[in-house]
Amino acid sequence: MVWHRFAKPASERTRGFDPHYLRLRLDVALAKSEFVETSARRGPHMYYVYMLLCSDSKTYLGCTDNLKERINRHEKGGVPATKERLPVKLVSYFAFQNKYTAFNFEKYLKSGSGRAFMKKHFF
Repeated sequence: MVWHRFAKPASERTRGFDPHYLRLRLDVALAKSEFVETSARRGPHMYYVYMLLCSDSKTYLGCTDNLKERINRHEKGGVPATKERLPVKLVSYFAFQNKYTAFNFEKYLKSGSGRAFMKKHFF
């Protein structure tokens, strides 16, 4: 008889149900249902790339997952990059469901061709 190196002999296997296995499966099922409930309650998680127009007529680009809170921080002077350039005005924002797509779009907008795109379409 050939045994797989991880297989237990029949005498060591549990017969019927294994309470530890059942508990593990229940924990996984509960965790999944809690995640589905909370994500359904909040809606899909979004990531935002936003564009601000500062008092010195220059733009500021940023990325966040909570746009309202981030704009409030800008307006109250809590962001060092815009602290000396108040007041700021939200010009536009873009919403993404994927965090990496949002970060890549922000990176594109900060590039030369992205700046040209903004200048052509927004200013």
